[in-house]
Amino acid sequence: MSVFNKPEKIIITCPKHLATYLRREVLYLGFEIRDEGATFIETIGTLTDCINLNLNIRTGNNVLYELNSFRAMDADKLYDELIKMPWEAWLDENGYVSVTCNVNNPFIDNTMFANVRVKDAIVDRLTQKRGRRPDSGPKRDKAVIHLHWQEDRASVYIDTSGETLSKHGYRKHPGLAPMQENLAAAVIMATGWNGEGHLINPMCGSGTMAIEAALIALKRPVGLFHDNFGFMHIKGFDESVYIAARRKARELSRKLIPGKIIATDLNPKAVELARKNAITAGVEQYIDFAVCDFRETEVPDGGGVIIFNPEYGERLGDFDELVEIYKGIGDFMKQKCKGYNGYIFTGSPNLAKKVGLKASRKIEFYNSKLECRLLEYELYDGTKRTDARPTKN
Repeated sequence: MSVFNKPEKIIITCPKHLATYLRREVLYLGFEIRDEGATFIETIGTLTDCINLNLNIRTGNNVLYELNSFRAMDADKLYDELIKMPWEAWLDENGYVSVTCNVNNPFIDNTMFANVRVKDAIVDRLTQKRGRRPDSGPKRDKAVIHLHWQEDRASVYIDTSGETLSKHGYRKHPGLAPMQENLAAAVIMATGWNGEGHLINPMCGSGTMAIEAALIALKRPVGLFHDNFGFMHIKGFDESVYIAARRKARELSRKLIPGKIIATDLNPKAVELARKNAITAGVEQYIDFAVCDFRETEVPDGGGVIIFNPEYGERLGDFDELVEIYKGIGDFMKQKCKGYNGYIFTGSPNLAKKVGLKASRKIEFYNSKLECRLLEYELYDGTKRTDARPTKN
């Protein structure tokens, strides 16, 4: 049976603290959750199912389809098990294969050694069965095989994504210190914004959060920006199935966003880059860009979400200047954003204290290796209502 029709374990990986949002996506796509952890969601499906996952997942990194799982304490046993696998059924001997590894084994002190043993077993098997060996190397633009080896348990997967899904493909102009696209998507999902009401993004930088907000509101899959996936280089791939999946994804997308998206930045070059990225993403008509100080950002009536991603002050000398900015953000939200839910994404707890508002929620994220928080503020329009207690006469 072709792997494109054979149900097996599927692991979808993600950065730390994004599994909650990845879980939502997997369930929304109709898959069951069999297991989950801090950096993965496990489901079951065929390689054809992996086509839909790759097209539609916003918050994941890679979609891994399991080929085999076995016990192997050392590299020799690993090789012996791997060379027995029917690689000729999956890989083209005239093609190209890349191997990636995640290894935690007491007998392996160099991950590259495990990588080489996997590659050796694959090419030796194909040489025996087909009389020639595929090219191999580090590039992940063709077939990619992944080894997950923990203690004595080894699992071998087809990496159906190839290149990571975390880069959504529209950001040709990243700007300075850009937020990764799948993190930006998760942050927008955490706010609960889905296009109803407005989304205001002062300090927009290269526009990643505003663009992700537009794509989420339009229900437009980010996989449509990719034209190459790992599954395309596996034997049995039917291009017509892939084309049909892309067509269906487009048909399910919205044409309009009920709310308004406004993105501003004081830096004209940043706004120019953000506009170019929005054009590449096909959402420029849904975002109102403006060059201005965040305090001058338009905040329409009707409520919604206002979200900031200010600098964190990681360089010496930045802190004092940023204190005033964080204070200004707090004042702006208090004075001009009543009726909205306010959010600040920051990696500095000390600067967050300068906002002058009490956060109703603190949502954990990582930006690269830096622990961050998405702070939520309820910006009540008028006096917060509470249940009145009866008074004693």
